Amino acid sequence: MTPELKTALRTHTCGELNLRHAEEMVTLTGWVHRRRDLGAIIFIDLRDRYGITQILFNPDVSPEAHRVAGELRHEFVIRVRGKVAPRGAGNINKSMPTGEIEIVAEDLMILSASKTTPFELNQEQLKIDEDQRLEFRYLDLRRKYMQEAILFRHRMAQCVRNYFTEQEFAEVETPFLMKSTPEGARDYLVPSRIHPGHFYALPQSPQIYKQLLMVSGFDRYFQIVKCFRDEDLRADRQPEFTQVDVEMAFVEREDVLTMVERLMARIFTELKGTDLPLPLPRLTYTEAMNRYGCDKPDLRFGLEIHDISSLVRNTGFKVFDEALSGEYGLVACINVKNQSAALSRKKLDELTDFIKMQGLNGLANVKMENEKIQSSISKFISEEVLKTIAGQCGAESGDTLLIGAGSRKTVLTALGQLRLKLADMFQLVRDDDFKLLWVVDFPLFDYDTEEQRYVA
Repeated sequence: MTPELKTALRTHTCGELNLRHAEEMVTLTGWVHRRRDLGAIIFIDLRDRYGITQILFNPDVSPEAHRVAGELRHEFVIRVRGKVAPRGAGNINKSMPTGEIEIVAEDLMILSASKTTPFELNQEQLKIDEDQRLEFRYLDLRRKYMQEAILFRHRMAQCVRNYFTEQEFAEVETPFLMKSTPEGARDYLVPSRIHPGHFYALPQSPQIYKQLLMVSGFDRYFQIVKCFRDEDLRADRQPEFTQVDVEMAFVEREDVLTMVERLMARIFTELKGTDLPLPLPRLTYTEAMNRYGCDKPDLRFGLEIHDISSLVRNTGFKVFDEALSGEYGLVACINVKNQSAALSRKKLDELTDFIKMQGLNGLANVKMENEKIQSSISKFISEEVLKTIAGQCGAESGDTLLIGAGSRKTVLTALGQLRLKLADMFQLVRDDDFKLLWVVDFPLFDYDTEEQRYVA
């Protein structure tokens, strides 16, 4: 169905006009994105969420509109009426869908004037302080980057709903005010007015409700739902978040995995124009941690973790011997390919400081240069052992091994963070590269070396 965007104040949006509309009289509304005053004539780029259209104010066409246009500044909200005209051959802007035409203004009305904005909205690459962005959120949301992100989220939600509806899932809205049933974090509590001294809890997930739906006979349920967890902020976790919540009855694990990965393939096809190969690869939790130091590994680059404990055990190097003296010790490394020249002493010191922030005491290195080995631990480890380590890790001339030692969990987690930092440092990830996978067989309990016990 063709959307009806015409209203009492506009006939078209700023993103739809082209040469087919030449000579038509149109009315547009929007925000002044850019302004160029050439004296005799004035150009503005008019913006709405659909795009940008160039407006020409010529005093020979409309002296009054040209006069009012002289008052325009960035982010003024205006309504302009005029005729669609082809641009001259040398003035076509191929980067804009509307770049072959402009509007020759005959009438202009300022709907809302604007003060000077605290940051530029027409420079997408401009880095803006986050506190300032949040203070002026209504301005931040006018930026193309932010609008595209919100509209992408909208389209993804529609895709999810369409897919699950086609698969006979029922979308059920579950209550927000419920009894406290702590799951993995603290609940947000809401006092009850009619029951003084009692509190509702905001849901960490709709777990209880969706299980109730299953035993009630609704064998397939989904919901795009708000959840709340009273915990500290993290880069990938917020106190308030939205999740696609799904429950199925009369199924086994393979049925659930297949259903969800087909959803992901649908999303990538419809929203990214990318075919996602199915079935998705799978890693066990143990394999993901041992190879990547993370239970949600990024597979778009290498830098895998290599366990070299057996090669350095009982070498007499105190750091390694102490790490391996306990049951849960580990010495492991990452092979950074072809970057020995880039990993200067200063860079290695920066990486050492970074790894210390992750809980390790330091970071050893072994550089391969024209069949020769240079190492920060060559005084403690023989060249023969270093060559054996290099061979096991596939190190060649120009490569650098970065080695960490300590408790197994701390080493794997720290090296997992280090590989992400290295990928960012050497720009190993392309924005258009996607590597989805399943991580399965998570442990019910994990051993905490500090508390000396298994914890959930």
